[in-house]
Amino acid sequence: MSSISIIGLGTMARILGTRAVAAGHSVQVVGRDGTKAAALAGELGGNATAGTIASVALTGDIVILAVPYASASSIVSQYGDALTGKVIVDITNPFDLTTFTALVTPDDSSAAQEIAKAAPAGAHVVKAFNTLFGGVLASGEVEGRPLDVLIAGDDANAKASVSSFVESLGLRPLDTGNLKTAHWLEGAGLLLLGQAQRQKNFSLSIKFLG
Repeated sequence: MSSISIIGLGTMARILGTRAVAAGHSVQVVGRDGTKAAALAGELGGNATAGTIASVALTGDIVILAVPYASASSIVSQYGDALTGKVIVDITNPFDLTTFTALVTPDDSSAAQEIAKAAPAGAHVVKAFNTLFGGVLASGEVEGRPLDVLIAGDDANAKASVSSFVESLGLRPLDTGNLKTAHWLEGAGLLLLGQAQRQKNFSLSIKFLG
């Protein structure tokens, strides 16, 4: 099993933490509010531990960024070289929060690529989980089929580590290509959000059949 650090204390952090603890992983939750982080660790149970951002060492080999995109790069910069050798999993969606019809990243980039610029050379960023709503991820399936987790990254070993983690959660990892592909995964996240809003149905998911 892997050691996992989750930065963030929101819904996705709670759901990923719950599934990770259930799968037997060692989980650390980290946030700006130490009291809330400790409460979440207590809720997760198992061997979950807690800490505050920049004041605690990240114990996980895999570090999941479960924070808003606007704060992700600055958090990575805060940790700096302490992230060397770790796999950083970016689950963010860089949506324009005023309209929810556009991405705020440059046309030739993505949230994952911008985060990678802030990371030390010895860390590897992998995009994953951004096309899943929290409720869907909590259930682990749609219409009786395990969820597909679309991933993208430049380092094969890092993607293999994330794929193994995804599989341990009972989900199916699908490698979509290098980190440039994250731009299209984030676009898919925006498309999925639009459909969910139009249909008033947030149980939607992207599933590849066959």
